[in-house]
Amino acid sequence: MPMPRRLMLLAALCLGLAACSSAPPRPVFPDLRFTGQPPIMLSVARVEIRNDYQPPYHAPNVEHLFPVPPGKAVENWAHDRLKAAGQSGEARFVIQDSSVIEVPLAQTGGIKGAFTTEPSDRYDMTVRARLDIVDPRGLVVRTANVTATRSQSLLNTATPNDRDQAWYDMTSALMVDFDRRMTSEIQNSFGPYYIMP
Repeated sequence: MPMPRRLMLLAALCLGLAACSSAPPRPVFPDLRFTGQPPIMLSVARVEIRNDYQPPYHAPNVEHLFPVPPGKAVENWAHDRLKAAGQSGEARFVIQDSSVIEVPLAQTGGIKGAFTTEPSDRYDMTVRARLDIVDPRGLVVRTANVTATRSQSLLNTATPNDRDQAWYDMTSALMVDFDRRMTSEIQNSFGPYYIMP
């Protein structure tokens, strides 16, 4: 067999092996939206949405690495659910915290540890937000404060894609809890500023 053909077969074999060993592509996750739920109608002229939380972008914080960062999910919630339906005043929605802290967990050491499947890290997520109704004089006449938290551990065998999926599911589940709590606070505490559907 001529040398060029032999080299071509060897190159093809190497490429085939490289393709087999490459990591699977990172999954693409849809944005978390809340347009499928009825809007929360407020008797105000406008809704202001503000995110006061500034991620530090370094350990132990990891919220900026999430497929949908919790801060973005809470902003989406406010844009999708809070609607102005009045003539005066405003609703101010302020995100105060949307952090995720990575906590390394103790691991089994030695030879046994190399063959032990166990949690390696825990992720503690906190979302805290406030909704104020401000009348035309600038006075806060109604307030709802909601904090939602969630923690989840990942095994030491988790792949990067496993981790991303767990983070996405964690954010989604926390937002279900946040939505339920904030909706209940508004319905129970805002009196005439909440317009019944």
